[in-house]
Amino acid sequence: MHLEEFGDDLNEEFEDFETLLNESFKNEDSNENRMVKGVIVSIDDENVLIDVGSKIEGRLSVDEIKDSEGNLLFKTGDEINVMMTGHRGERPMVSYKKALKAAKKEAFVAENQENLEGMEIKGIVTRKNKGGYIIETGDIEFFLPRSLAAFREDERPERKEVDARIVKYDAESGSIIISRRAILNEKRKERRELLKKIVEEKEVIKGEIKKIKSYGMFVDVGGVEGLVHYSEISYKGPVNPSSIYKEGDVIDVIAIDYDKKTKKLSLSIKAAQPDPWKDIAEQLEEGDTIAVTVSNIEPYGVFVDLGNEIEGFLHISELSWEKNLKHPSDVVTVGQEIDTEVIELDLENRKLRVSLKRLQAKPFDEFLKNNKEGDIVTGTITTITDFGAFVKIGAIEGLLHNEDASWDSKKCNELFKVGDEVEVAITKIDAASERVSLSRKKLQDSPVKAFAAKHSIGDIVKGTILSIKDFGVFVKLDDNVDGLIRNEDLYPVKVEELSEGSEIEAVIASIDSKRNKIRLSVKRLEKQREKDAMDEYNSQEEIGSSTLGDVLKDALK
Repeated sequence: MHLEEFGDDLNEEFEDFETLLNESFKNEDSNENRMVKGVIVSIDDENVLIDVGSKIEGRLSVDEIKDSEGNLLFKTGDEINVMMTGHRGERPMVSYKKALKAAKKEAFVAENQENLEGMEIKGIVTRKNKGGYIIETGDIEFFLPRSLAAFREDERPERKEVDARIVKYDAESGSIIISRRAILNEKRKERRELLKKIVEEKEVIKGEIKKIKSYGMFVDVGGVEGLVHYSEISYKGPVNPSSIYKEGDVIDVIAIDYDKKTKKLSLSIKAAQPDPWKDIAEQLEEGDTIAVTVSNIEPYGVFVDLGNEIEGFLHISELSWEKNLKHPSDVVTVGQEIDTEVIELDLENRKLRVSLKRLQAKPFDEFLKNNKEGDIVTGTITTITDFGAFVKIGAIEGLLHNEDASWDSKKCNELFKVGDEVEVAITKIDAASERVSLSRKKLQDSPVKAFAAKHSIGDIVKGTILSIKDFGVFVKLDDNVDGLIRNEDLYPVKVEELSEGSEIEAVIASIDSKRNKIRLSVKRLEKQREKDAMDEYNSQEEIGSSTLGDVLKDALK
C-alpha cells in the first residue's frame, strides 16, 4: 500500500513562519505589554496612582496590591514593577498582576532556555486579541497567532484546552509564540504512520473500547480509532457487542480494511484469534456425534455452541420424531448439554447443522417391532380433517379414513373430537412410506351381517325406493340396510315407471357382509316365485283337488 492512499489531509502546506509571525506582531499595539518601574504616589480605598515617568500617573485597582487576606503589600513611596498595557486618553494603563505574570514568564524562559523552542505545553484559551489568542497555563501567558491556531471558522475556542508547541521566544516583546497547528500536524503524521503500519503489517494489536453501539464498537488503537463491526466479533456470527464487552475494555484486534475516501478503519476481533473452522475441518465430518450446548432458542430451531467459537444450528424438524412439535423449548432448554449428529458441514460457507432426533430410536421402527396388520390397538385422536382423523398409537400416527370410521356413513368430525380415545384395527402398514391405515368398522358388525342372519339369497323382499341413479335403483330394506337393483336386473320394470318413496319387490341376489352390500333383482322375481311354488307343491303330501296349475297360478298372482 502506497503512503498516498491514506489521503492528502496530512500534506497541508505551511505558510512561511516568519511571515506569519511578523503579521501577528503588526496586529499588536507597540505600546502594550511593556514592563516599567514606577513609584507609588498615593493609595486610597479604590485606586493606586503610580508615577511611571509620564505626564499623568498610571492607575491600577487597589485590589491588585492586596494579599489573600486583604492586607496591602506596598505603601506610598515604594518602588513597584508594573506592566504598561496601553493608554486611556493620556493616562497610562498599568497592571501589577500582569507584571507578576511577566516575571513568571521570564523565570520560565530562563529555566527552560536550552530546550524552550519545541517544548509542548497544554493551556486554556483565556482571551482573544488582534493577532490571535492568549493561552495560559500556571499563570504563564503564551501567544497563539491566529494563523497557527488551526481553529475552524465556526469554532469558539474561549476556555478551550489546547495542546501547542513553543516555536519562538521574542525577548524584545517578551512574547512566547506557540503553534497548535504544529501539534495537530504531528498527530496527523503519527496517525498516518500508525495507519500505514497496522494496515500493511496486519499484526495483532491492543485496542481500547471507547464506545459501544448496536452495530459494533469504536476502538482506539494507539490514537487511531477504528470500528469493529458486530459481525467481526465472533466466529459464531453477528453478536450484540454490549452482551460481551464494556467501554474501557482492552482487546486484541487486527486491521482488515482502510477506506481512503471515507478515512475509516475497519478492525476485527475474530481475525485476531485462531480460526476454529480450520481445526473443525480436520476433526469432524458428517455423521459424527458431538456434544453441544444450547445457546439460543428460536421458534424455528435451536443454536448450539461447540465450545470453540463455532455455533451450529439444530432445526425444529431435527429435534424430535414428534411431528406435532410446537416449539423447541418443549424439548430443550438454554444451557442444556445434548449429544447431536452432524448432518451438514459446509466449511466454505461456515455452516454447521446438527440433528438430535437421528440419535434417537425411530418411532416407526419401534412400531413395526410391536405391531402387525390385523392387530387391535387403542389410540388418541390428534387431528381431525375433512377426509378422516389421525390417531396417535405410541409415538406414531395412523390414519382413520372417514369410510373406515362407521357403517352408518358418518364422518370422523361427526363422531370424534381431538383427545378422544378410540379402539381401531390396523388394516395396512406401509413401511416404505411409514404410513399406517386404521379401521373402526372392522371391530363392529356390519348392518348387512345382521340382515343376513334373517335372510338368505333367493328370498323375496319388499323395500322403499331411496334414490334412482343412472346405473340403478337404491332400495331401503331395513334400518341401516340398503340394496341395489342394477338397471339390467330391473326387467320387466322400466326405470321411468319408478319414483322415489314407492314400494318395490325383488329377490336377494347377493349378500356381502364384509363390504356391507346387498344386490337385488326384479328380473329373477318370476323365476323365484315359480321355484317357491314348486317347493310348496312338492311339500304337500296330498294335493287333493288342487292341481299343479292351481298352485302356480296362485304363486304368480
